[in-house]
Amino acid sequence: MMKKLISFLFFYFFIVTFGQVYKPMDTADYAKRKDFLRNFSSDIENLSKKSKSDFPGKKGSELSKIYKEFSKEFEKKVKEKSFVFNAEFDSKVKSLIERLRKNNPQIPQNLKILIARDNTPNAYCFADGTFVINMGLFSWLNNDDQLAAVISHELGHKISEHTLKVFLNMIDQDQMDKAVVQNIKSTKENRNQRAFDVLKNRIYRKGVENRKQEMQADSLGYVIFKNSDFKKTEFVNALKRLEDFDTISPRVLKVETYKKYFGLPKQEFKEKWLKKEDFSLYNYNNFKEKLNKDSLKSHPEIVLRIDRLKKIFPELKVENADGKPSESYAVLEKIARMETLPNFYYSEDYGVGIYSSLQFLQDGEEEEYYKKWLGKCFAKIYEARKNYNLNRYLDRVDPKNQSESYQQFLNFMWNLSLDEIKNIADYYQNKES
Repeated sequence: MMKKLISFLFFYFFIVTFGQVYKPMDTADYAKRKDFLRNFSSDIENLSKKSKSDFPGKKGSELSKIYKEFSKEFEKKVKEKSFVFNAEFDSKVKSLIERLRKNNPQIPQNLKILIARDNTPNAYCFADGTFVINMGLFSWLNNDDQLAAVISHELGHKISEHTLKVFLNMIDQDQMDKAVVQNIKSTKENRNQRAFDVLKNRIYRKGVENRKQEMQADSLGYVIFKNSDFKKTEFVNALKRLEDFDTISPRVLKVETYKKYFGLPKQEFKEKWLKKEDFSLYNYNNFKEKLNKDSLKSHPEIVLRIDRLKKIFPELKVENADGKPSESYAVLEKIARMETLPNFYYSEDYGVGIYSSLQFLQDGEEEEYYKKWLGKCFAKIYEARKNYNLNRYLDRVDPKNQSESYQQFLNFMWNLSLDEIKNIADYYQNKES
């Protein structure tokens, strides 16, 4: 009874708080960040020593070097606040891992949890036991069970030591390729083509191995998942949700939305802003791709992964609708959704940030909050346009790979003059809603 009361009070407090303007997550967590970096550095050092012990000679030295180089890059991302140290998110992930571990003693004990400021629904686990969960998983998946399914998949990678195997294959391949390159240098005939073939074959082999590992992680991950108290069908439901994800939302942004938010008191809306560039005369058939895209893919198509799971585990052939989220998950789902714009802003995806803000506004969500982010992103677009580096923050129109709605948005953005961009930025940054 007490647990239910506490849960209700927490949920009530959450609703009351969100009735006000949401304040982005605080990243002033120097002490926690410092503590993580100290432990991470120590673990990498131990991993490096173990590598030299397990693999004597050049292979061990190369493996140790890879871990140390990776450590430097990753520590830089931690210092740059690519991750948030948030108790609510951390405790949720830890509680799901503990539920998985209850009947799966093979799950390592030394996992360290990090929540990444990334809107893509993804997770990954490093060789040292650092477990990264993107915030986008919380806003995209529908419940605890689906999040546990993704965690189980990553645990499959960790238990199978896929990261170690990838690094060892890289080291072996480097040695083989060096011999081939020396052979190419010794003769003048077809040097460029032979060198390209070396690169192509290496990329293809890497793609094949990665796809194989994904399938293995699915199978082992599901075994871990079904040994626990989660609903089995949610493993497949999680994969289906991930299949539906698109970095750029496919939802249509209506013309009325442009007119509503860009028809300003001191700057009338101009129809010419919506003019589309004509791509009908473009001939895309003249470009012949040198690399086969299917061979480059590191992840097999999710539909193939689902079909394979159903063949191995017949119980997954029975489908059920997604379950409802727990109250605690619903809270984190809302927070992750509200962090969408701060995350885009942090990663300097200002164009996508504007597009997302407009979609949230079109849906009538937290108007004051998203108008503020509209202004902040437009201010950055203004700076970029003024400094002639707008391509860094705003996509160009690509008819083959973008929805019509997103193409319309990009045309609109590129049609705005420097002064018009500034007027929009100033209006939404100074507006009191």
